[in-house]
Amino acid sequence: NFTEIPALAWAGSGTEREAAAGGPVFFDEDTTMSKVPLTARGAEKLREELERLKRIERPRVIEAISEARAHGDLKENAEYHAAREQQSFIEGRIKDIEGKLSHAHVIDVTQISADGRVIFGATVAVLELDEGETEHSFQIVGDDEADLALGMISISSPIARALIGKREGDLATVETPGGVREFEILEVRYI
Repeated sequence: NFTEIPALAWAGSGTEREAAAGGPVFFDEDTTMSKVPLTARGAEKLREELERLKRIERPRVIEAISEARAHGDLKENAEYHAAREQQSFIEGRIKDIEGKLSHAHVIDVTQISADGRVIFGATVAVLELDEGETEHSFQIVGDDEADLALGMISISSPIARALIGKREGDLATVETPGGVREFEILEVRYI
């Protein structure tokens, strides 16, 4: 229930994207209004979580509710109320994941011919040009996949937006809440 597309670069308006990329970018404006970008790996993780919730967690909680009901009075049965609360959480998470997958543009970066440009899903090695000249590696992912501790930054983050469309050797200037940061792109990989 998701749309899988092989090539897509996400960032800014069409004009901004074309200017940043040095030419036209592969992007279908009409299909993105309600769609959200998601990497193939991110979609697979969501599918695995959905499967686990439906096949393992949901039946386990239903059994716990059944056992708690057998204990009698439901008004003062803490086990019953805890199991019902857990059931509510699981059902909410199932709906959330199903909604995300149904509105996802799944992008497999390994299938994209991006000609060395930074695009959604790319892994980018950068050198932060400050006193310490620190190296970082970022993968540009969807908002729900972002995890800075793992080097996965959201496509809507200031750093990702500054990197999109650039190539190895280019400089990217980023306006962050902490001030202006400048990055030199060392390597762009599609893994």
